[in-house]
Order: sequence, then structure tokens, then C-alpha cells
Amino acid sequence: MSAGPEPLFGRTQDQALLGELLHSLSQPLTSLRCSLELSVEEVAGPQQDAVSAALEQTDRVIGVVRVMREYLDTESSTSPQTPAPLGPVVRSVVDQLSPTAAERQVRLQLSGGCSSTIALPEPRLRLALQYLIGVLIEGQGRPREITLRLEQGPSESELRAHVEQEVASATAPGRDPVIATLHEVQLAIARRLLESAGASLIFGRDPHAGFLLRIPRPTQPAAPELSL
Repeated sequence: MSAGPEPLFGRTQDQALLGELLHSLSQPLTSLRCSLELSVEEVAGPQQDAVSAALEQTDRVIGVVRVMREYLDTESSTSPQTPAPLGPVVRSVVDQLSPTAAERQVRLQLSGGCSSTIALPEPRLRLALQYLIGVLIEGQGRPREITLRLEQGPSESELRAHVEQEVASATAPGRDPVIATLHEVQLAIARRLLESAGASLIFGRDPHAGFLLRIPRPTQPAAPELSL
């Protein structure tokens, strides 16, 4: 079984070229954003609306560039290309994101566990989980509780994420147009990584309400037949 999906951007040379391109875009985009931010205070009426719209679009592009650079960094990782242990990586990601959740008055809890693996190198699995759980955290607009439950069955493992009560209101951070665009890109990358390893990812009526991740147990190679 393969240890993970083929890179989204093809060969190593293509990834390096795209990485350089994204890096070269970062500085001019940041400069453009600073200029627009200063200009929006100096104009009024329709002109201010136009500058504000341009600033919002620039923020979206900057965010997408950042996410794509994160993905490329993961693809170029020199970590061993072996299946990752599901339970320890989930626990590590939850521990990593807990301070961010606490800042947003979100209580993040993990229960259960499993000893199974997933056919993804650890950096890719970690990035996918960071995006999935991070979107849940950022989508909450007031004190909430996010419960994660990891279970192992005979044929598959499951990671369930549930947000207590209703999801954030329309004014919550996760509903901001710029952040919503970033969430769409992050969830698309997470879905691709996980599904390429044979997992299935199911969302409820809203990505900020929770998800169900099903990971099939790795198949064992058949034992060779003994000849008499």
C-alpha cells in the first residue's frame, strides 16, 4: 500500500518552482495590503468602498498563498514516507490547538483512542487534522465546547467532531468572507489528503458544526500458500 497520495503539484521540480513563485508573491502582496490599508482612511464615499473591497480581496489572496505554502512545505518534508499512527497524531494536534481554542473561549476535548495507522506520512496527516479542527475552532463565535471522539472498530477507525449547541452566528469570525475563503481551501486540502489514503470525510449541515472521519484499517498482505 502506498504511504500517501501523489503531490497535488506533480514532480519535485514543479513543487520547488511553485514554492519560489508563492514566496516571490508574498512581499509585494504584503506591501499592497499596507498601501490599501492606509488609503482606505484617506478617501470617502464610493472610493472608500472600492478600496475596502480591494483590501478584502488582497487579504483573500494573501491567505490562500499562505495555505498553499503550508501545503508545499508538507509535501517537501523529508520525514519517512510511512503510515502514520492515528491516535498519537490526533492527540498531538489537539494539544497543539488547545491554546488557540482557549483564546477563543472554546473548550476542546478528546476522548477514546486507537492503535491503527493511516496510509499517509505523518506531516500530511498532521496538516489535514490541523485544518479540520482549526476550522471548527475558528468557526465558533462565543463560548463553545468541541468534543472529539476517536474509536477503533474491527474494520475501520472513526474520529467524530461535535460542536455543542448551534454553530456560530453570521457575525462570527468563521463567517467573515476572507476567513470563509481560507476555510474552503483548507478543507479542500484536508479532504484530498485524507480521501487519497482511503478515508471518508463527512460534514453535517455546516463544516463548523462537526465532521465524521472514517479511516479503514490497513489491509494485511495475504500469507503465501504452502506447497506440499
